[in-house]
Amino acid sequence: MDLNIRNRKALVTGADSGIGFATARALLAEGAEVVLTDKDPDTLRDAADRLSEHGDRVHGFDADVTDAEAVDRLRRSVEDAVGDLDILVHSAGIHGAGGLFHEINQEGWDHTIDVNLMGPVRITRAFLPGLRRGGWGRIVFIASEDAVQPYDDELPYCAAKAGLLSLAKGLSRTYASEGLLVNTVSPAFIATPMTDEMMTERSESLGVSFDEAIRSFLADQRPFMELGRRGRPEEVAQVVAFLCSDAASFVNGSNYRVDAGSIATI
Repeated sequence: MDLNIRNRKALVTGADSGIGFATARALLAEGAEVVLTDKDPDTLRDAADRLSEHGDRVHGFDADVTDAEAVDRLRRSVEDAVGDLDILVHSAGIHGAGGLFHEINQEGWDHTIDVNLMGPVRITRAFLPGLRRGGWGRIVFIASEDAVQPYDDELPYCAAKAGLLSLAKGLSRTYASEGLLVNTVSPAFIATPMTDEMMTERSESLGVSFDEAIRSFLADQRPFMELGRRGRPEEVAQVVAFLCSDAASFVNGSNYRVDAGSIATI
């Protein structure tokens, strides 16, 4: 399917790996010009190198989404490189503080919320004026199954992602009349560095192999994931690319689940 986004200008945060990287690759494959950003300049440079076959349609600028000054520098760099954006995909995020509610300190709450909710707020505030100028735009936030199905040992992450759904819904009501559509995608247990870290910790805690940690996690904590495996980043990225396209011209304020059935409700 031709998504009709050739020559559109896109920014993808969290683009050095996982869902962000797969999304950048999917948008490039559709002919978009893509700016990758992430916190670590070395991993970001490596990600850009892996996409080098797309030539001068790939750009990379490092930025920490918790740092307002760094986000403003990113905005200036992006505008100098590509001008106003047409597409913003916010994928940057962390698992953050884990444990039961009474075990998580204030710093854990603050940092998790700062990255996963206030990060998207800062990025959106920075790039919204340019997105509004074009008369056509797409914003897609990567949320999570945790936003609507919270787990008691990762409540800061769950609360941040629930806030992200609310943020996206509110934005979708404000700017749709200007041609700027806002949606979210909620994955569950995708094979990314974040879930790799979670499963490594689980394997060490239980004294089992990495693969067994995944199998037991699925059985014990994600029983409704009917496909019985972790998802692949590109399986999320294809949904994101659709929402960034003309093919999704009547989709606004929606949350697309890419979770193999993990959410137990309708």
